[in-house]
Amino acid sequence: MATTERTTTNGTTSQHETRGANENKFLSFCLGSEHYGVEILRVREIIGLLAITPLPQTPSYVKGVMNLRGRIIPVIDLRLRFGLNAAEATKETCIVVLESSEPDGSQTVMGAVVDSVREVQDIAPAAIEPPPEFGCEIPLKYILGMGKVKDRVIVLLDIAEVIGVRERAQIAGAIKDSPLPAAAERRAA
Repeated sequence: MATTERTTTNGTTSQHETRGANENKFLSFCLGSEHYGVEILRVREIIGLLAITPLPQTPSYVKGVMNLRGRIIPVIDLRLRFGLNAAEATKETCIVVLESSEPDGSQTVMGAVVDSVREVQDIAPAAIEPPPEFGCEIPLKYILGMGKVKDRVIVLLDIAEVIGVRERAQIAGAIKDSPLPAAAERRAA
């Protein structure tokens, strides 16, 4: 179980278990009329749409990169990644900044464009079923399970699988080979 140290008001340090408190929590969001979810522990932040610098020689679902407080973050469009039709951005369209663990223990941070963010859902393990073998619009390897919440189903995503190791390497190579994003953004303006 992951722990973090917190300093209390009297100056002492205590261990706080973060994994246990958030283990069954998922951030739900929409792509069209479908509800999806990711583990809340994978979510760094939710931001409005920012300027995105396109990258050459990347898959069509890779929107490009953004400068998030001085850090270059790749951004993908989940609609395109799942083979859905592209949609115009609305006032609810946003970027969910996600963190994924690599097999070597390093962390990958990326932004995912979604139509809208809904809420944080508590979904007990007993309310999560395996994905159906047929009828899914997205590949089964991307799905952790199907979460049952009230009268609807939320497709729970395995974010590390959504962007596989090969794709992350391709995006990293494109970022390394591209001109500085600040210069590209000035040219686009």
